[in-house]
Amino acid sequence: MKIIRTEDLRGTDQEVVSPDGWTSVRWLLAKDGMGFSFHETTFPPGLEFDMWYKHHFEAVFCYQGEGSILNRDTGEEFEIKPGTVYALDNHDRHTLKAKTEMKLVCAFNPPVTGREIHDEDGAYVPPKD
Repeated sequence: MKIIRTEDLRGTDQEVVSPDGWTSVRWLLAKDGMGFSFHETTFPPGLEFDMWYKHHFEAVFCYQGEGSILNRDTGEEFEIKPGTVYALDNHDRHTLKAKTEMKLVCAFNPPVTGREIHDEDGAYVPPKD
């Protein structure tokens, strides 16, 4: 059994503070052997960020804040508010737009190591050791 507290991860390598403005606390990573990774991501108001997880599937639950997600391939845009789940089940190229501060819980498959960075496409590129 694992017990993980967000406050214990603040300021460690499991708290990723992006120069783009978002912050992600990575509760579970590949090293935990669960078959997925599990994170809390915070988007500040006004942030618009392009992503494209070419190598991962992601499910996201919004529990605080409002915004939208744009499917960049279809042009469809969907409102995101507390209680909304979106699943990127087709490696969807997307833009997340935060109207207010958004708090999101995310699960990735395959799990991330926690050190990935977004490349120019918005995809996670595994770190080179």
